[in-house]
Amino acid sequence: MARALRFIIVPKVAHPWFDEVNKGAQAQAGILSRELGAEIVVDYVPPAVAGVVEQNAILEKVATIRPSGIAVDPVDIVGHMTAINHIKDQGIPVVLFDSPSPDPSITSIGNDFSQQGIIAAERLVKLIGGAGKVAVMQGYPTAPNHKERYEAQMAVLRKYPGIAVVDGGVDNDDIETARQQASAVLASHPDLRGYLCCDASGPIGLATALKQVGKAGKVKVVGMDGIKPILDAIKEGVIESSSATIPRMQGSMSVLMLWQASLGVQMPQAIDTGIDVITQENVDIFLAAAVQRS
Repeated sequence: MARALRFIIVPKVAHPWFDEVNKGAQAQAGILSRELGAEIVVDYVPPAVAGVVEQNAILEKVATIRPSGIAVDPVDIVGHMTAINHIKDQGIPVVLFDSPSPDPSITSIGNDFSQQGIIAAERLVKLIGGAGKVAVMQGYPTAPNHKERYEAQMAVLRKYPGIAVVDGGVDNDDIETARQQASAVLASHPDLRGYLCCDASGPIGLATALKQVGKAGKVKVVGMDGIKPILDAIKEGVIESSSATIPRMQGSMSVLMLWQASLGVQMPQAIDTGIDVITQENVDIFLAAAVQRS
């Protein structure tokens, strides 16, 4: 009989998007348990707030129980490498999810984050006819995936001389912060034509802010990610569309890769989990799938 295994999932923060990652991880653990005839346990350990200190404290704590592997979505990969390398030195496999990897020996599971940002920005440019004032809200600025999306979006917008980019705020991957930041930006720029985001908190907070000030549908928004509140906002027409990751697949593949690593199998450098473009034309398909999975 195969030996029992315990894997740890450490997201950036407690958040509905990461809940979807956890659901994918738990489903994969169930499949492996049935197929291997062994207990495969996944512990989901989210920080209460997104921060390097908070996430490192969790990494150091969970390493003491000697799990079979740890998957982490880093808030700041530079700030986490000492903790990650210490875990690896103990013989505990580590993979990154929802993040590129700075080290080819550490598998990354996620999508092309730059391309995700490009898709969103190019779609917004078309919606506003390549002219007007656009705000871009950052996520957690040091998070590798948020940073890549932001830089890619800015690069696209700079190609259009008719577009004026304004500071869209920083949400630090917090929905209420995103709402507050968006409200301030909308008040300061009544002529704003478009808004972009870099994480799943941004579009949720932004949608609420737009409805509160009566500008839903008047400011074009192309969001990021595709969890239920974002799908609802697209259905309502508050958000025009979204360039979306596939969080359950990231959770599933994280567990699968950690299992492979526990066997000593040579690991791939990266697993690409793809990008969905969600629009008002196809949002019902995603909503139906979300209801079915819940």
